[in-house]
Amino acid sequence: MSVSDVVWYFVASLTPVALLMLAFLDESIWGYVALGYITLFVLWMDRLGPRASPGAGHQRHLRLGHILSVTLALLHFPLLALGVWVLGNTPPRTDTIASGLALGLFMGQVSNSNAHELIHASHRWSRRLGVAVYSSMLFGHHASAHPLVHHVHVASAKDPNSARPGEGFYRFAPRAWIGSFKSGLKAETARRARQSHARGSHPYVGYLAGSLLALSTAWLLAGWGGVAIFLSLAIYAQMQLLLSDYVQHYGLRRQKKANGKPEPVGPHHSWNAPHWYSAALMLNAPRHSDHHAHPNRSFPELRLDPQTMPMLPHPLPIMAAIALVPPIWRRIMDPRAAYWRRLAESR
Repeated sequence: MSVSDVVWYFVASLTPVALLMLAFLDESIWGYVALGYITLFVLWMDRLGPRASPGAGHQRHLRLGHILSVTLALLHFPLLALGVWVLGNTPPRTDTIASGLALGLFMGQVSNSNAHELIHASHRWSRRLGVAVYSSMLFGHHASAHPLVHHVHVASAKDPNSARPGEGFYRFAPRAWIGSFKSGLKAETARRARQSHARGSHPYVGYLAGSLLALSTAWLLAGWGGVAIFLSLAIYAQMQLLLSDYVQHYGLRRQKKANGKPEPVGPHHSWNAPHWYSAALMLNAPRHSDHHAHPNRSFPELRLDPQTMPMLPHPLPIMAAIALVPPIWRRIMDPRAAYWRRLAESR
């Protein structure tokens, strides 16, 4: 990967920030432009590829990736506040609705992917920044449930965020949300019990405090209308996060060994997408198999191998939209998931 390849991550993920800022400050056509960018333009750019670059190992690439992650996180908070202030104090119009949809998509596709990157970082302050982003979307518990439950039990019955074969999204979503909250709380409490010198309050206290701070800020910015707008944005972003989990593990299962324990996590336990521009927008989130194999690997380093990793037939955002229509989703994905399960059983 060259420096020019790394630049595309900056272009893809920071462009919607600029467009959304213009939309909220100008309130003319920019809301439509921002919505069109995150949807139609990204799809069009993906069709020019796939231009999936190999993973990078150069330290300069890793530094640039970290700079982008921190920048996106720091921009997330004023952008969200500005959006709540404008949308909460403006009567609904088609342009403001477009701006709100674009902001929700940005939170779900970019801020979520970036927070995910940060909670896996080696630096404590980077992890705390990721927690703050998740808490601002009322999903702080994901910072515990994701590394302590999902990464341990992925593609097994013990992971609430791994969709079962034949399970529709609307059945999966409440099970995953409630299950991840409870299992994350249990895992975090158990971890603190094992630590003889655990300091500070329980992490879930911090997640709830962050969520209350976000709700209070929304009320201060635009009253109860601002709270309603903020809740709508948070729910929209959470739905996209759950859609990503649903799509990226649908129907894939780890085989049980003779001792009853599941096999180690392999490249065939996650769905991936090679489409280059949506991957750049989401900081390589569609390279999910390599992330599970190397959770601490920075997003510019993540690798893609179509020979050993299950590939989605369309970009991740498109597959997430298809998942909202279960009959079509199952017609597309059930045969593919069954193939990879048979392949795993024959190993």
